[in-house]
Amino acid sequence: MEKVLKSRPYIAVEFLILCILVPAYIIITKNAPFMFSFLWGAALYALAILYFVYRDHLQEIWKWQEVTWAAMKPILIRWVFACIGMTIFIWFYDPERMLGLVMERPLFVPVLLILYPLISALPQELIFCSFFFERYRIFFGDGMKMVAASAIIFAYAHVLYINPVAPTLSLIGGYIFAMTYLKTKSLALVTIEHGLYGNFLFVIGLGWYFFGGSVH
Repeated sequence: MEKVLKSRPYIAVEFLILCILVPAYIIITKNAPFMFSFLWGAALYALAILYFVYRDHLQEIWKWQEVTWAAMKPILIRWVFACIGMTIFIWFYDPERMLGLVMERPLFVPVLLILYPLISALPQELIFCSFFFERYRIFFGDGMKMVAASAIIFAYAHVLYINPVAPTLSLIGGYIFAMTYLKTKSLALVTIEHGLYGNFLFVIGLGWYFFGGSVH
């Protein structure tokens, strides 16, 4: 069974289904409101493959030792500049949504800040970094081709929200997260980084473009 799961034809078909056809189905059927079902389904599949085929990788998947001040400092500096950029963007692009969540549901904001990294950022980085980098290296290698492939597929997966903002910002974010993972191979660090971006994005008002309810 393991030999089949590691075979090039199986991995190619898996890539086609998981990375191309499933997002295409969600886009066509406008099933973005059920995104978390697809996300966690894909995450569980990725976890199963890592367990049965790449168990050594799975045992070292978190790499908490990479979460150091030396690693976090450039991440935080980059995040601050990104936050300024996102604020300027929404101010000019869609000012009516600026701080919309904070104004409309202030009590939900603390819950979001805790839950988003766990229920959204973590499964996404498990799929698009830990799983993707290990599983598809036979196609994209271990360098910048892999980073580009991860970022593009990450952005493509966000087309399901049927607006130009989500995939555009996801392409930028996907590149940033993939570069962090390329350097550290730490699911813990890249999840923290993704959580920082996602939390600010929702607080500032851009989260509407990443919410299933935005799809009409």
